[in-house]
Amino acid sequence: MQYADLIQQTFHFPTPIFKVENNELMFNNVPLMPIIERYGTPLRLMYLPKIGEKIEQARQMFTSAMQKVNYQGTYTYCYCTKSSHYRFVLEQTLKHQAQLETSSAYDINIVKSLYHDGLIDKDILIVCNGFKRKLYTDQIVELLNLGFANVVPILDNKEEIDAYAHVPGPVRLGIRVATDEKPDFSFYTSRLGIRYHDVLDFYKERLQGNPQFSLKMLHFFINSGIKDTAYYWSELNRFVYKYCELKKICPELDTIDIGGGMPIQTSLHWDFNYQQMIDEIVKVVKYVCDKNFVPTPHLITEFGSFTVGESGAHIFSVLGQKLQNERERWYMIDGSFITHLPDTWGLGSRFIMLPVNNWHHEYQQVNLGGMTCDSDDYYNTEAYTINIYLPQLENGSEDNQRQYIGFFHTGAYQDTIGGVGGLQHCLIPCARQVLIDHDANGELRTRLFADEQSSTDMLKLLGYNVNPPANW
Repeated sequence: MQYADLIQQTFHFPTPIFKVENNELMFNNVPLMPIIERYGTPLRLMYLPKIGEKIEQARQMFTSAMQKVNYQGTYTYCYCTKSSHYRFVLEQTLKHQAQLETSSAYDINIVKSLYHDGLIDKDILIVCNGFKRKLYTDQIVELLNLGFANVVPILDNKEEIDAYAHVPGPVRLGIRVATDEKPDFSFYTSRLGIRYHDVLDFYKERLQGNPQFSLKMLHFFINSGIKDTAYYWSELNRFVYKYCELKKICPELDTIDIGGGMPIQTSLHWDFNYQQMIDEIVKVVKYVCDKNFVPTPHLITEFGSFTVGESGAHIFSVLGQKLQNERERWYMIDGSFITHLPDTWGLGSRFIMLPVNNWHHEYQQVNLGGMTCDSDDYYNTEAYTINIYLPQLENGSEDNQRQYIGFFHTGAYQDTIGGVGGLQHCLIPCARQVLIDHDANGELRTRLFADEQSSTDMLKLLGYNVNPPANW
């Protein structure tokens, strides 16, 4: 049986994202083989139009959900910069009027750069999250003093408020509420935020009647993300009740930030109903507020992976195969899972994995091995099955060509977790990075954003002389 037959019998295939023409895979209607032939592998791809598609998708779903229940409040889409800090990503989000959420001091330097280049103005909403060291709060204060009117520091602890005491007020603040972790987590309560028991007293002691500050927002987030589970709905209900309790004594409070965590597609078996989930979130907020005779708040989300995750792909070549015993066959790739896809190694994450070519070959069960000498540098299970299958390598056949495989929807976190431009395990270099977009006429275009990391770059970081004598 051909590999194409296996996929078509197992999944609803083709999909809006993936299809096959002439036995070669297309990703968002982009033929991948010409890109591979031009740039080689290992290769990191970013399909930039997908970023705007996801932003508009979320806006449409929240608008629909609000209309269904006559929700009186606005929706604002923020992009969580930590999921991918690249300028080309920020440019795409800003083209679609996304606002920003930051989590570290250097994020503020990105904001300054964007402002200097005319990509944002001082009215942009900037939600500043995280446990903040002095450098971070100093950068926030600088933005406030420069006239960025919609910078909202989210207090992660009660002491943080002192950092903003001398900013000409009123400073608009938010409070992150510390949620309970899911039952199987190592800790009972999140390390981030101010605990529920302290929020009301803290407001009365430090904020109520203080002309220096204005509490505008409560922030909600759970580590497991937005999922249709009893745990998620319990925590969301608890949070909205706290909002209502605080709103009754804090008239300026008018916004809930429900954070991020919207899942992305990690398998061809994907049935997550985004619209239904968003409908229920909006219903819960409205129901609890109506029950407590409190006006419904404006809603903010901070989607990171949802924004950029499905725009990314990693492409590798199969350098060779090894049969290590009667049934364990390895395809050795020209990259490393530890270096290039660290989520698969460190967190056990799984992505959509498909061959780029040779879909007409028969298939076989395989394990994928990376180039490092680490025993953990492998990939042998998919999100939907305990085994992975790929086309057989048919040495000697007339149509034989090198096998290429792709991991898709890898656009979030892989570069920053892996330490792009830094030192990698076994000094495996960062992959060549290519951006895919459309020109003004709608024609597909690609451009090289970053070449493969060189040995010179690594040796400099390690303190070696990169200019040996000429007579070497």
